[in-house]
Amino acid sequence: MTMSQNPFDALGGGGDLAGALGGLDLGALLQQAQQMQDDLQSAQDRLAETTVEGTVAGGVVTVTVTGVGELTGVTIKPEALEGTDAEALADLGDLVVAAFRDARTKVDELASQTLGPLAGGLPGGAPGQLGF
Repeated sequence: MTMSQNPFDALGGGGDLAGALGGLDLGALLQQAQQMQDDLQSAQDRLAETTVEGTVAGGVVTVTVTGVGELTGVTIKPEALEGTDAEALADLGDLVVAAFRDARTKVDELASQTLGPLAGGLPGGAPGQLGF
């Protein structure tokens, strides 16, 4: 092939882009992409409206997290406060962190179930982790 020869000639269609694409229906492809985007947005909206609870120590500390990872509530039972010294408060802080991690694991699973089927055809695949 010489440099002046059209590289699409080998594909047929005499260099016509539509011919090179083999009659691919770009309108249908764009409509399908728009539907996927709408479905993904709908799933993300459902996640934002969903809440998940994480608990530790038999429910001594419970946190509430939205499906997109926003912490919206913390409940602490009186038995979690077995003192007011620095060590007891540090232990309480550890319980809150552990409850949040429990909730975050549940949020990740929920996101994978909700968004996974929609992201199957997208680069990067299913989002399994929300990247907190």
